[in-house]
Amino acid sequence: MPVFWFAVSQTQNPDWSVVVGLFVILHLLIYPASNAYNSYFDKDEGAIGGLENPPPVSKELFYMAWVLDIIAIVWAYFLSGWILSVALLVYSSVSKAYSNDKIRLKKYPIVSWLTVGIFQGAFTYLTVIQAVGKTNWQDLGQTQYLFPAALSSLNLLGFYPMTQIYQHEEDARRGDLTMSRLLGIKGTFIFTASIFLFVTIGFYFYFQDVQVFKIQAFIIYVLVMSPVLIYFNLWFFKVLKNENQADFHHTMRLNMLGSVCLNLFFILLLITQL
Repeated sequence: MPVFWFAVSQTQNPDWSVVVGLFVILHLLIYPASNAYNSYFDKDEGAIGGLENPPPVSKELFYMAWVLDIIAIVWAYFLSGWILSVALLVYSSVSKAYSNDKIRLKKYPIVSWLTVGIFQGAFTYLTVIQAVGKTNWQDLGQTQYLFPAALSSLNLLGFYPMTQIYQHEEDARRGDLTMSRLLGIKGTFIFTASIFLFVTIGFYFYFQDVQVFKIQAFIIYVLVMSPVLIYFNLWFFKVLKNENQADFHHTMRLNMLGSVCLNLFFILLLITQL
């Protein structure tokens, strides 16, 4: 969702009918379909995503994932045209390759990490920009689009290993070497902190000339994101004393806090342009 609002906030004169329609397509169809499909093949028994005790999966979950995807892709065509429809088809196909037992990109830590970062970040950012701004797809290669798209990916590349930090035993049981397992628990924290440092520097340069309520946007960004930084560091100190603190509940709190703060910042950017 933060990537969606970031893209909308950077669009001049967005088509609000497309904004509303695409919000529903992404967040109520495409993303749930991806989660359902991956859950079917993962067959998690331990905590995963937002579920501490996931229920057993069934074949109906597999079929439902396809139904949601088909509805989304067809709706996208009528909402904005073939470019959006093809983009969602590509996204859906890549997300299926992530967990499908015959491909299972999830087994390869670097490949899966890059796949998630690129497609949930830059690819989604550019897809939203093109659809809500009626941008010519050939123009998406310009720096004004690629730089924020790269920041979106970098943000996800930093945060994604943190979402895997409590799943090491579950992933090991399935033979999946995720990025977080590769880095180790403490290494995941250090890696994420390093990436977010680069993201913050990137936002500093991107928002140098942008103001929110007559205050430099970067200052607002730092203030809004400060609760995430504080929580992250307090949690890291706990983990240094006891690695069992790298658990489901702490991860979900960080996930929720980070999402809320980023969404708030990008929505503030959007409000100032209305």
